[in-house]
Amino acid sequence: MTDVYGPEKRSAVMRAVKGKGTTPEMKVRRALTALGARYRLHRTDLPGKPDVVLPGRRLAIFVHGCFWHGHDCARGARVPKANRDYWVAKVARNRARDAASRDALLALGWRVETIWECDLKDGEALTARLETLLLSPFRGRG
Repeated sequence: MTDVYGPEKRSAVMRAVKGKGTTPEMKVRRALTALGARYRLHRTDLPGKPDVVLPGRRLAIFVHGCFWHGHDCARGARVPKANRDYWVAKVARNRARDAASRDALLALGWRVETIWECDLKDGEALTARLETLLLSPFRGRG
């Protein structure tokens, strides 16, 4: 199956995919703000540049899109029919990078949480989950 767009148009479409300030990320940030949490965004000095960082709690939160990061939900399991090999490899690279970032943060003594796009459908559950994260005590390295 060939692409419905030409190379220039496809390139423009892919450039438009945002990496920061996405709708799922904004939902998590609004929920954290409503809970009174103070946070920093996209800390470049941390492995993987977590989407949201709560330095005092040593908590790094990644907000992942199900398709782009290969979640095991219906949306994440979908593989485009066009250029299938490329997309399978792309998602595999993303997953490997995510695992390496997570391991590096854990080795540095950070707590790491991944919030998937599909988790955001239930706002009450998201708020409860974030509240639990905020209330759980940090047990850092001594």
